[in-house]
Amino acid sequence: MSSALPLHTSAVLHGAQDIQLEARTSWPPAPGEAQVAVMSTGLCGSDLHYYQHARNGDFVVRAPLVLGHEGAGIITALGPPLPHSPSSNSPLDASHPLNRPLRVGDRVALEAGIMCRSCSFCLSGRYNLCSKMRFCSSAKTFPHSDGTLQSKMNHPIALLHPLPQNLSFHLGSLAEPLSVILHATRRAALPRASTIAIFGAGTIGLLAASLVRSQPFSASRILMLDINQARLDYARNNGFVDDTFCLPLARREEAKEWSAEEKIQRARANIGKAFAHFGYSEGEGVDCVYECTGAEPCIQMGIFASRPGGRLLVIGMGSSNVNLPLLSAATREVDIVGVFRYVDTYPEALQLLSENEDLRMKAEKLVTHQFPLSRTTEAFELLGRGRGPQGEVVLKVMVGPAGVGERDVVE
Repeated sequence: MSSALPLHTSAVLHGAQDIQLEARTSWPPAPGEAQVAVMSTGLCGSDLHYYQHARNGDFVVRAPLVLGHEGAGIITALGPPLPHSPSSNSPLDASHPLNRPLRVGDRVALEAGIMCRSCSFCLSGRYNLCSKMRFCSSAKTFPHSDGTLQSKMNHPIALLHPLPQNLSFHLGSLAEPLSVILHATRRAALPRASTIAIFGAGTIGLLAASLVRSQPFSASRILMLDINQARLDYARNNGFVDDTFCLPLARREEAKEWSAEEKIQRARANIGKAFAHFGYSEGEGVDCVYECTGAEPCIQMGIFASRPGGRLLVIGMGSSNVNLPLLSAATREVDIVGVFRYVDTYPEALQLLSENEDLRMKAEKLVTHQFPLSRTTEAFELLGRGRGPQGEVVLKVMVGPAGVGERDVVE
């Protein structure tokens, strides 16, 4: 009898626009880990940056890397339990018990960030700021941690979250971007019936609109701004937002000639046109801005779009250095709030998706295209184009073993 370990398939990034399918050894899960058959991975903007350029901002791919961090699947094996440790009474461990009562065959969503559990941030319940965080599919740390674009992977049991029975694997994958928005909304301390402006009509922006519309937030008015009219039409026609505005797109050659002050004045003028379209008088703004693009002009406009005493949530990861109209923010007491990933959000995100039918239906609409793992390169190329073969809008592209990822794969 052969003692060889089984193999699994991984879609491995070797360089810019170079993904290769590889057969890798399926090692047994270590203590405190489970082996998961990945049934669905949602591709996001950071994955696309890595695929197109082999880097995401300052994070450069230095070795072959498996992308994907929005994942859900089925537990196929459990490693030995971890012994109790001195940190087991920490706030973190109270929310993420080391030994979850999970079994082989359970359907789970994977939380991608593996924290150290011992630093001051982890022990105080802010593990998203852990300096030793190893995030699946990120090149920030080396050696890199592989992501979910593989047929099987081992992952800490404490970071596997049971899927409610009425959620597909695709919706389980969407718990990751929804967690980002949930964490942002918590940091905003959003009052009920707030007015909201959202920059960016991608998955994150649309999930933001879906969440703030739902209970208990019940936003009174949701506005969305983007440079892509087709995406804005999709958002409006599918009931995500109340009104939209397509921002003018400057020619790159022209923009290079603008001074920092000219860029800020252009941002002020553009948001003035947008809010006049929305029916606001000069100087009026919204209670809270969700900036989901990371683009410098949108961050600048976000400050001008906030009412006095309002709040700007900086969610998008894009420009590393931004010229801000800081005096406008300071004199009107606009709070600028940074948002980085999430903390203890997965259980609530999955519960919201399960129990809120409107939120669940809107989330399902975001899944526009599906591919099997063997066609991962095609999936990235489609996401990069932003338009499908029939001219349709591309939002969330899912990759799975057969391109399905529905809950009836296993019961």
